[in-house]
Amino acid sequence: MAGLNLVYFAWVREAIGRDEEQIERPAADVTIGALIATLAARGGGYAEAFARPDKLRAALDQRFVPLDSPIGEAKELAIFPPVTGG
Repeated sequence: MAGLNLVYFAWVREAIGRDEEQIERPAADVTIGALIATLAARGGGYAEAFARPDKLRAALDQRFVPLDSPIGEAKELAIFPPVTGG
């Protein structure tokens, strides 16, 4: 089974303590929100980073998607706080 590259930005990265990691790809029908809950269950910085999923945004293979999107066959999942312009 292929892996899924997780990329973290801003305070998500700071809480977890790493920029990215490779995990075993979950089943295609698993949603981003469900994966975030699984990661939060790791405890520590993961629990801190993912305590408020409503404050997170995601991109699958560099395309913005809602957290209820299935991961499908994506190679990369980026997780980050909302981005604002200025």
